[in-house]
Amino acid sequence: MTEPVRLAKRVAEQFSCSRREAEIFIEGGYVTVDGRVIEEPQFRVSDEVIVLLPDATLTAAEPVTIVLHQPVADGVHVPVDINAENHAVDDASGIRSLKRHFSRLTTALPLDPQAGGLAVLTQDWRVTRKLVDNASTVEQEYVVEVASELGSTDLKQLERRSAMNGRDLPPAKVSMQSETRLRFAVKGPQPGQIAYLCANAGLNVISIKRIRIGRIAMARLLPGQWRYLPAQERF
Repeated sequence: MTEPVRLAKRVAEQFSCSRREAEIFIEGGYVTVDGRVIEEPQFRVSDEVIVLLPDATLTAAEPVTIVLHQPVADGVHVPVDINAENHAVDDASGIRSLKRHFSRLTTALPLDPQAGGLAVLTQDWRVTRKLVDNASTVEQEYVVEVASELGSTDLKQLERRSAMNGRDLPPAKVSMQSETRLRFAVKGPQPGQIAYLCANAGLNVISIKRIRIGRIAMARLLPGQWRYLPAQERF
């Protein structure tokens, strides 16, 4: 048995690279220890078999953005752990899943407490700037289920300009999807705006679901599932 050392040191020695290069390989998920990928440079090893995968690159992993189908039960968000177990199997992003992707995630455009659907979590400051600093330019789409049948007067009431808590609300485009289902499209909605407009129109809301932010739709994500947002997809 040899004295345990940091994995980064062993990789640097075994594959003739610098300690920093070894750390990049390890953090990128390109190093296995006895056949298991280890992503922590400080992991201690002794006589284990260390392998550097053939596709290893010194390009540091980019920050990621994750889109999630946030489930709701009884009007309350159901907690979801972002991990490999609920990763959508048809994720076509091509992004290699790493442990580092599941930390330091910031929620952009949080859903109202009673609303489910499309949620965005990101490590990328550019996405945060787009969705937070420029929220008034990004259209969001919601589907709302109500308890009673809808009429044309309901649509007129919902589209009427109004204020909430002394602030003018951004205009909403409202259409009927069925006798009890509405579609809202609004840029930069205020927190609680959809529920407030429905209440003002005398509608009893059963559910609110966000299905699109800008050009990004929730599509086939099942409740509780997530996928990566590839670089070519923009809000």
